[in-house]
Amino acid sequence: MEFVDALINILNSTIRVSVPLLLACLAGLYSERAGVFDIGLEGKMLAGAFAGAAAAAVFASAWIGLLVAVLVSVGMALVHGFASITHRGNQIVSGVAINFIAAGSTIILGQAWFQQGGRTPSLPPEGRFGEIKLPGADALRDVPVIGQLYSGLLSGHSLLTYVAFLAVPFTWWVLFRTRFGLRLRAVGENPAAVDTAGISVAWLRYRAVICTGILTGLAGSYMALAQNAGFVKDMTAGRGYIALAALIFAKWKPVPAMFACLLFGFLDALSIRLQGTPLPLIGKVPVQLMQALPYILTVILLAGFIGKAIPPRAGGVPYVKER
Repeated sequence: MEFVDALINILNSTIRVSVPLLLACLAGLYSERAGVFDIGLEGKMLAGAFAGAAAAAVFASAWIGLLVAVLVSVGMALVHGFASITHRGNQIVSGVAINFIAAGSTIILGQAWFQQGGRTPSLPPEGRFGEIKLPGADALRDVPVIGQLYSGLLSGHSLLTYVAFLAVPFTWWVLFRTRFGLRLRAVGENPAAVDTAGISVAWLRYRAVICTGILTGLAGSYMALAQNAGFVKDMTAGRGYIALAALIFAKWKPVPAMFACLLFGFLDALSIRLQGTPLPLIGKVPVQLMQALPYILTVILLAGFIGKAIPPRAGGVPYVKER
């Protein structure tokens, strides 16, 4: 039973750690499927986290914080779209610029508004998304294995956790079962053909980056309003880049993207669990190595196990309409 409890605790931590990665990964999926490479996921997540925490601290409402986070992230996504779609700028440079702007402005505004070294005040309970207990979770808690899985693993997460995992089949349905999804994939592969059919390439790509902004806003909100009780400096800690790696690992498909994010979440949760624990034949491993382990294994998996990942053919290439 101790093994089952330990396993459930690790899997529970896996889910919690995976949520922002999954939302950011799906966000990148929309834009990159439309041919807009977005390395600025990190910056949009960070800006959304700060905006959400700041609004929730001022208005004492998690829902207002969520709305503001999404609006700010969508705004930054539109800036990226304006630079790379309208003006056909370099998409990598635009994304990196957004990351730098978010990293600097969140600290400056946080210090100017709250005088707490770039942090936001600790949020009250009404300013956070609390845990949701599923029906019958308490009654089934003592049932071996099945009850433990239901009450300890499936139940007790925030609303945004369930939204993140429901977004996976929804994204699959949008991309592969709707007209919008068909056009989105087509504009990422052959924008000239889409343009010839009388469909606006720019408008399709703008809608894709808006979807990216919404999902990165949700990811930032989760980190500031559910996983933590406020914003702290650089709280995304490179998760936007890991989400990009997971997207490549999943070959730009939503269901494999979910498993890639869960894999990284599991490695991260396992590294936290094993910190300070002596390992057989090795002994006590330095904390820094355990913290770096998920990133090292992610690089190894990307380098050696996914085979050739072919991105959308028009990805990262500004579309110039032929006259």
